[in-house]
Amino acid sequence: MSSAKIELGSACMKDAEGSLPSGPLVAWYGDDFTGAAAVMEVLSFAGLPSMLFLQPPTDAQLAQFPDLKGIGIASIARAQSPAWMSSELPSVFSMLKDLNPAVMHYKICSTLDSSPDTGSIGRAIEIGSDLFQSAVVPILVAAPQMRRYQSFGHLFAGMGEAVYRLDRHPVMARHPVTPMNESDVAKHISKQSDRLDISCLSLEALTYTDCNPALAKASADNRISAVTLDSVDAASESAAGRLIWNGRHSNRFVVGSQGVEYALVKYWQDCGLLAPADAPKSIGRAERMVVVSGSVSPTTAEQIAWSKENGFTCIAFDAAAACEGPAAVAHEIDRVVDAALQAIASKNDPLIHTAEGPDDPAVARFTAAVEASEHDTPSANQMVGEALGRVLQRTLEMSGARRAVVSGGDTSGHATRQLGVWGLSALAPTIPGAAIFKAHGDGPVDGLELALKGGQMGSHDYFGWIRSGGGTR
Repeated sequence: MSSAKIELGSACMKDAEGSLPSGPLVAWYGDDFTGAAAVMEVLSFAGLPSMLFLQPPTDAQLAQFPDLKGIGIASIARAQSPAWMSSELPSVFSMLKDLNPAVMHYKICSTLDSSPDTGSIGRAIEIGSDLFQSAVVPILVAAPQMRRYQSFGHLFAGMGEAVYRLDRHPVMARHPVTPMNESDVAKHISKQSDRLDISCLSLEALTYTDCNPALAKASADNRISAVTLDSVDAASESAAGRLIWNGRHSNRFVVGSQGVEYALVKYWQDCGLLAPADAPKSIGRAERMVVVSGSVSPTTAEQIAWSKENGFTCIAFDAAAACEGPAAVAHEIDRVVDAALQAIASKNDPLIHTAEGPDDPAVARFTAAVEASEHDTPSANQMVGEALGRVLQRTLEMSGARRAVVSGGDTSGHATRQLGVWGLSALAPTIPGAAIFKAHGDGPVDGLELALKGGQMGSHDYFGWIRSGGGTR
């Protein structure tokens, strides 16, 4: 590697093309619903028309949006096995490939939520690399806008006033399904595939002119070469965007968080390929709003605590009922819907939740119910998410409310499917990754204002922010 440093801005201008190409710039497949929606948010608020589909779109659905620059599909892959991925991902990846996007992005969690057995990023890389014939797979997990940083290969995440190395993070280190015990991104993902050769392009290397070969050196037969990209600030983010964009012809398949889109947008703007967009505004306060939460994170617990003091009626949904058969689930849904309608009649907004944080006794009751049943944890979680979706659907229909929030990545996927939503477009921002969207669907759900957020995301007053209509703060 040459030792001659360059100015990042001049490198951008040297590498830049005259304009962005026609057609889709990015197609993405999200391993959960909230993460997939976050990608669409980044592109949309940068001035690039984008849609997120909740399943592979039909030709008729795509025809409604002829000028899309971003096209995404949401999934529940994060909670699934490698066998499920082997069955589901090839056909969806092929469909997205047929759209001929400049970049194909497999969207993963910004805190690497995955393991060899659940949500395997390694297996997704195998499938995507084989299909797209990528020489090297860039991996960009960092997103400084979201306080996600990678430095010399290690991932850090902010929470509250502090920034933690991932394996010491108070939430992710305690994740109930995929606890994070490794902060080195390459090492974490390498455990999920025996075909991967993963290196790191460090902060130091990002400032050199001849770092591009790191993205052009392929591995031996039946091996897959990948490289993680450091990013901690605007300059390194733009450098990562430059590498991804300029390497797209041989390395079209990219893995990462919404940091991929943040990096691309930053690079395009630095190069004059994309004009900065105006800050999006609030859509105004909702007359009525309904919240459902399937998250057990401490962040969600703080949000629920704030909501109790600010005009929300908190209603516990007994998740253990999901393991007790259809009759028990139906009874619990009826009870909770009745309570939600009573809250709305009293001029309060219902907040239906399965737990108030990881230490809520409801979590232990649910775990015990799963162990005593014939269900495994993923299937039980799916049943809970679908039940919350039915609660939300009935409450919206019977109350006339036109704004809703779903908290929890897995919950968002299951719940929105129950609503009959097939697509989302962006309306107003809140925190990065959890905007207010317009729902597209057949029937009453069309036009619903819907916010989806991961359990560990959001300010303490997030639900109130959505009620007020979002917008840049």
